[in-house]
Amino acid sequence: MTAGAIRRSWRPVAQIVLWQFEQRGEPSTIRNLSTIRFESSRVVDAELANRGSGLPWTTLTVGRANAASSRSFVNVPHVRWASTSSDLRDENAEKEAGSAKSEETELVHSKYWGIVPKTPRREDGSPWPWNCFRPWETYSPDLSIDLQKHHVPETWEDKLAFWTVKSLRYPTDLLFKKRYGCRAMMLETVAAVPGMVGGMLLHLRSLRRFEHSGGWIKALLEEAENERMHLLTFMEVSQPKWYERALVVAAQGVFFNAYFLFYLLAPRVAHRFVGYLEEEAVYSYTKFLEELDKGNIENVPAPAIAIDYWRLPKDATLRDVVVVVRADEAHHRDVNHYASDIRKGGKKLNEEPAPVGYH
Repeated sequence: MTAGAIRRSWRPVAQIVLWQFEQRGEPSTIRNLSTIRFESSRVVDAELANRGSGLPWTTLTVGRANAASSRSFVNVPHVRWASTSSDLRDENAEKEAGSAKSEETELVHSKYWGIVPKTPRREDGSPWPWNCFRPWETYSPDLSIDLQKHHVPETWEDKLAFWTVKSLRYPTDLLFKKRYGCRAMMLETVAAVPGMVGGMLLHLRSLRRFEHSGGWIKALLEEAENERMHLLTFMEVSQPKWYERALVVAAQGVFFNAYFLFYLLAPRVAHRFVGYLEEEAVYSYTKFLEELDKGNIENVPAPAIAIDYWRLPKDATLRDVVVVVRADEAHHRDVNHYASDIRKGGKKLNEEPAPVGYH
């Protein structure tokens, strides 16, 4: 079969394989192609020749992948275009030794770009089910927190931040009342914004001034990621109504831009504001726990994503999730009040080491 006939018969393959030996009249470079899976109306057996190098013909057998399926597919096994006879021998040896391994790889594009994603597993050997975080990003929270810790507002900036947070609580109480699952969801969509904004602005400042950040960029981005994981967890618990989703979109649009300008103009007050916001979060989750203990809210099993992220027991419940989330919020409270105190003392954030990993 000629190369032209192959192109006419295998148009899906021709989009992937680069026929370099035809275009340039020289031996093709070595290319590794993982299993190619494409739709076809028939099973094709063909012989492919590397004419540019004058080497013997290389057999490529194409077989039907799943005859029982409604749509037939064709699998093209692992192929290497060789440019020397030694390469051809190496290919045969590799095919015999690692054919089973090559069949497991299915994505041509990841192999082409050299990006081979790791396949992490749980401790029991089962596949890791989450793409949004990896096993090495999980942790066991420190539950030894002080629920009564509070920064007493002293300056007028502190009082402004304090009463701004208090004023935002009233419409939240009016809308959600004792629906603490939806309240938590709404709270996390807002609480995940300051860390991202602060980390982004500190990142840009570091680039402009050619200076390190003292770890504060990473600390604030960790805070934002942790808050986002709170949101993904509570989305499994409560299903927000359409108007609550619309409220989230509106609140994020307003709050992001407002906090962005706020942080540009007064970063110390912005951190104090977040500290007070986290104090309210600790209070809200404490009330959430009280409702769970009273039986007013069903203590359902913990979502699977929460069990893996916080390394909770397999039989963990919603109460266990609320406890670890409240601990996270208490840590965020401490970090932001600490950042504000650093600036209040006349220092820049990068002059003091950031509490990286202190969720």
